[in-house]
Amino acid sequence: MAKPVVAIVGRPNVGKSTLFNRVAGKRISIVEDYPGVTRDRIYTEAEWLNNVFTLIDTGGIEPESKETILAQMRRQAEIAIETADVIIFLVDGREGLTGTDREVASMLRKAKKPVILTINKVDTLEHSPYYYDFFELGMNEPIEISSSSALNIGDLLDAVVAHFPDDKGNKEEDEMIKVAIIGKPNVGKSSIINYILGEDRVIVSDIAGTTRDAIDTPFTDGEDKYLLIDTAGVRRKSKIKENIERYSVIRSFTAVDRADVCLLVIDATEGVTEQDKKIAGYSHENGKGMVIVINKWDIIQKETNTMKEFTKTVRNELAYLDYAPILFVSALSGQRMEKILDTVKFVANQNALRIPTGGLNEIIGEAVLLNQPPSDKGKRLKIFYATQAAVKPPTFILFVNDKELMHFSYLRYIENQIRQSYGFEGTPIRFILREREKGGK
Repeated sequence: MAKPVVAIVGRPNVGKSTLFNRVAGKRISIVEDYPGVTRDRIYTEAEWLNNVFTLIDTGGIEPESKETILAQMRRQAEIAIETADVIIFLVDGREGLTGTDREVASMLRKAKKPVILTINKVDTLEHSPYYYDFFELGMNEPIEISSSSALNIGDLLDAVVAHFPDDKGNKEEDEMIKVAIIGKPNVGKSSIINYILGEDRVIVSDIAGTTRDAIDTPFTDGEDKYLLIDTAGVRRKSKIKENIERYSVIRSFTAVDRADVCLLVIDATEGVTEQDKKIAGYSHENGKGMVIVINKWDIIQKETNTMKEFTKTVRNELAYLDYAPILFVSALSGQRMEKILDTVKFVANQNALRIPTGGLNEIIGEAVLLNQPPSDKGKRLKIFYATQAAVKPPTFILFVNDKELMHFSYLRYIENQIRQSYGFEGTPIRFILREREKGGK
């Protein structure tokens, strides 16, 4: 199931970033950093009372602008309304109610989403002198906090998670291969979706109205059931053109959360962009299967080794996705389009692949004999035993004598040996290191 999305909205200088960092600092489960993954401070994963959610800091979304504060706030509110399950509306308890607060509150009341009015910079147990003024906004009773001193942050998060859905998913959806079409706007995602949902598919229904305004389309292909998560055509009817890519990034994050396999669509005429890196990095970090689709290949001027050179460039730009298959297609002409769904099915199976413990340990044993583990100050790394702990993504536990002796390069070597034997094409692999004394339990 997708992680719920929580957005912090508020005018400048009310403490959005401080609250964002405070909640992010409470994270229990920290995603490991992988080399080459482009990060952006507009989002983070957070956890409270065993509820994991994606937190968005809208204060970091807008570039510098000469437009009015009210126009900037309107944009932030639009992002929150479009993407969030719960909205934290942050106001300033020292300055009191402003006209901008009233305008934003008016927009949020129409959002039909839970909004938690939060008064920041209240550093004592006494009410803010403006506390009762904020009732004018017509929202529920406000929560008073201090982001800087962490006062009442727990009460705020209790209120946030109370709005999360109780259901843990449904069996029918769990049996489907969930496919998210991700990438920049105007790269041909809609055309690819239309091809996948061609006349030879059985379209069950269109389900509109998820909290992110995406369109979910279940369909079957032979015996296989799929759920297509389409964010390609989702656009706010807004004149604010320059923010469409930011909207697209956040929509893609939520689509990735729900997917088994992501189709990253890249425009062959543009190559890999910074936005592609953000979305691809998020998918990689979250252990999703990945297929890279280079669209509009028909309009590229071809010379000897053009495809080979383009592949090399993509691999360099997205080095952490070296496991992902690359398809060169044209949605316009239909070139190689028939390979997409077959590749999706293959990658979904690889992402859910479980291998025998005996075979796994045999591979690692041979790898150690071929290439001695690293050592430091006379002490050498020993790998006693390995087992697969999970799938989606495939996750392996390595029992070792000292975790500090495991260099990244040697772990990558072990990964490559496993891939050579079992494939795992299109899926990241995770490793968990546990220390165990030799002969211990």
